[in-house]
Amino acid sequence: MSEQRRARLRLEISREAARLFWDQGVAATSGDQIAEAVDLSTRTIWRHFRSKESCAEPIIMQGVVTLLGVLRRWPRQSSLEDHLATELTGIRLGHEKPPVDLADEMLAMKMIRLADTEPALRTAWLMACDQVEREMCAIIGDRLDRPASDLQVRMHAASAAAVVRVLDEHIGTTVLAGDDLTEFHDVTALARRYAHAIRTATGGAVGDPIA
Repeated sequence: MSEQRRARLRLEISREAARLFWDQGVAATSGDQIAEAVDLSTRTIWRHFRSKESCAEPIIMQGVVTLLGVLRRWPRQSSLEDHLATELTGIRLGHEKPPVDLADEMLAMKMIRLADTEPALRTAWLMACDQVEREMCAIIGDRLDRPASDLQVRMHAASAAAVVRVLDEHIGTTVLAGDDLTEFHDVTALARRYAHAIRTATGGAVGDPIA
């Protein structure tokens, strides 16, 4: 099986597992049920995942794919506010196809919400956040002309990743609770909020254009 096909299969399994976890709870969901949902043998499920809870990892990672793509495209001559606003507006208006379907984004939010009470799912979410931090090391290191392994770069990356984690959790909780979403409809304001929080967390080191 090619790596691409394997990744597609893992994501398909993850989608069904996430739906079951959300609908009936993690404890009540078995590997057999996940296998039945994707029309595979239980043995095949265990070839791709070490446990039933780990089945949620690909869909949880989908929750950060869009953001990582946006950050990788951050031009040196743009501020973080301007770049986020431009990218998010393009996605919202349909000028750019989002790399992750809305349905997957919602499933990711649900798994992140369940992670509050499910330690195994919390591990999967924190693994995704660790990936964000690693990516931020490379992005911030490039902007500061320092290696990704530089201590200061790593500290800035950890701070920025923590901002992303907290804000993503806040947004997910708000969406799933059916609360007022007005604050998230203004793309420019949302971009400014993320950028301001990252700028503050990094002591102003991350966010400005680079000459």
